[in-house]
Amino acid sequence: MKAPLKIALAGNPNAGKTSLFNALTGSHHKVGNYPGVTVEKREGLRTYQGRDYLICDLPGTYSLTAYSIDEVVARDYILEEGPEVIACVMDSTNLERQLYLCLQLRELGRPMVGILNMSDEAEAQGIRLDVAALEKSFGFAFVKTVGSRGKGVEAVLEALAEASTRTRPEGARLAYSPDLEAGLARLEALAGPGSGLDPAIPARWLAVKLIEKDAKAMELAGSLAGSEALLALAARIGAELEKARGKDAEILVSEERYALIRQGLAAASVRLDATQRPRASRVDAILMHRLLGLPAFLFIMWAMFQLTFSLGAYPQAWLESLFAWLGDQAGRLIPEGFFRLLVVNGVIGGVGAVFSFVPLIVLLFLFLAILEDLGYMARAAFLTDRLLSAFGLHGQSFLPMMLGFGCSVPAIMGARTLKSRRDRIATIVAIPFMTCGAKLPVYVLLAGAFFPSHPGLVVMGFYALGVVLALLSALLFRTTLLKGEATPFVLELPPWRLPTARSVLWQVREKTSSYVKKMGSVILAMAVLVWVVTTFPLLPESAPRVEASRASYLAAAPGASEEDIQAYVATSEAEARLSYSVAGRLGHVLEPVMAPLGFTWKIAVATVTGFAAKEVVVSTLGILYQVGTEETEESQGLRGALAASPDFSPLVALVLILVTLVFPPCVAALASIKAELGWRWLGITVAWQLFLGWGLGTAVFQLGRLMGLGGAI
Repeated sequence: MKAPLKIALAGNPNAGKTSLFNALTGSHHKVGNYPGVTVEKREGLRTYQGRDYLICDLPGTYSLTAYSIDEVVARDYILEEGPEVIACVMDSTNLERQLYLCLQLRELGRPMVGILNMSDEAEAQGIRLDVAALEKSFGFAFVKTVGSRGKGVEAVLEALAEASTRTRPEGARLAYSPDLEAGLARLEALAGPGSGLDPAIPARWLAVKLIEKDAKAMELAGSLAGSEALLALAARIGAELEKARGKDAEILVSEERYALIRQGLAAASVRLDATQRPRASRVDAILMHRLLGLPAFLFIMWAMFQLTFSLGAYPQAWLESLFAWLGDQAGRLIPEGFFRLLVVNGVIGGVGAVFSFVPLIVLLFLFLAILEDLGYMARAAFLTDRLLSAFGLHGQSFLPMMLGFGCSVPAIMGARTLKSRRDRIATIVAIPFMTCGAKLPVYVLLAGAFFPSHPGLVVMGFYALGVVLALLSALLFRTTLLKGEATPFVLELPPWRLPTARSVLWQVREKTSSYVKKMGSVILAMAVLVWVVTTFPLLPESAPRVEASRASYLAAAPGASEEDIQAYVATSEAEARLSYSVAGRLGHVLEPVMAPLGFTWKIAVATVTGFAAKEVVVSTLGILYQVGTEETEESQGLRGALAASPDFSPLVALVLILVTLVFPPCVAALASIKAELGWRWLGITVAWQLFLGWGLGTAVFQLGRLMGLGGAI
């Protein structure tokens, strides 16, 4: 049986590469990291006409002269991993820019296929895509596709199979100007046979990259026989060209490539009808306006959150009722004892408290996916560039920070696209302050319990506060530990396009399934663990303790009924059991530290369990504050239990939301920070968040008490 055909899927950011990858591989793909680096690696297997295709989706890159981690990975994979065919995915509406990477890939001498993605949009805009003419102009095969709809997938696979049979692709050599060609020929002679250059790397490609002063090429040349002569000759030829042309050698080579692209497009009769673009220009005139753009962005974000909470309230209420019913049924069916307590209080009570927030998470992911596919998120990055730069952040930091509203882990990994290490560190330090989907259940629970008339306003306020704290933290570090020159912000705006249901639903499915899997693993395990540590060791039965509780209640309420007395005694016993448990003992140890924030030992325990996953704060509160209570049709569930508890007040609820926002994120996010930045910056980040969270929480609670806000707000 033949080995799978190894395909490298390369292309510019926003070329639709991921949509095409999904169409090619379907659900048969896996996600990991490239060896030695924390950059996501996606590989998919596709079988077509009896042949297996192993397709590797490379990070988006504009050039093989790499600066960011993503670009380095894409280039090194092509150079060192030996893909048998390179598929260069292009946005057909911007061929001149997209072909620049394709020509660089072509110089590697590997079999190659040019994929004209979004071909429907290009033709709608008056761009003529004659595949045969393009192949004649550029010397490699072209295929039209619409990746978001899966159109052209079979043609791509056929073209890849055909390209793999070519031992030496025609037209791999670009014809530069005579003086540049003369210099390249001299360099090729030194880097040719006998120099020790890897046979998979053409001497021609190395010569061109040396003229461009590429760091990777210089590293390769430095390992060859006669490296000093080769590097000296490259420097001399580059200097001669710069003197003759009056331009930097890298710019000179770039201009010649673009000249070749324009000649090839002209020969293929590719033209753009400029009258096809006015609608997009009119939209950008408003949404990208110097004065109107930012208010429009804020309004869009506000509308997104309002829709999330208003639409999500109904399915959230249904799920809460469902889990209350499940707990009641389980309590009736399972015999009294340890196992019933575990299932009802630990599993259903803990996980159910979190699962009811899934509709809100789904809606948030849905709206973000629509905005991204529309092309608005890239525009929002431009809009916020000036604001972000005032706080020492890069304009491109906006995109990973926005990802932070979904989950901190991909947001932290997304910061690798920033070229400067200082910018990457500042962005990663800021991301945990963004309100991820895991914090949302805590916000909604407490806002609904203590601010029922305007919960959306409270939640929106903490979303905004998180952004402010992220910006201020970035400014602090950029003016202290991360001083340095800011790097310029360059980002290509994608065209406006209507999102496809396939693309949007795929994104929502992937992100939601990850969230649900976490509930079925981390959160379930933590819910059971929290129940165990809040139950054991068991408090010995004590008749004197029960009698003391009865006497205490009767002393406070002499005319109380027997039913009220028994309810008080049951609650007192539940409190005593909790206090005697492992969690209670830990809480009492932490209580002096958390008391300045207005937290009792129970709230302190819930805060600590949030380090595993922020959703666990909700499940912990569910276990701590509903132990010993009975669910009835009239009960309000956890919200009612918290609102009735003497441990809580609106002020304490606000402080708990604040601490959930500011304290270090979940274990997975901390692991991502360590992987991206190392132990030192992980320690700095955690210390800063603990200090800031405790300090702000204490300040808010103590100031609120002085203003007489301890009981109500």
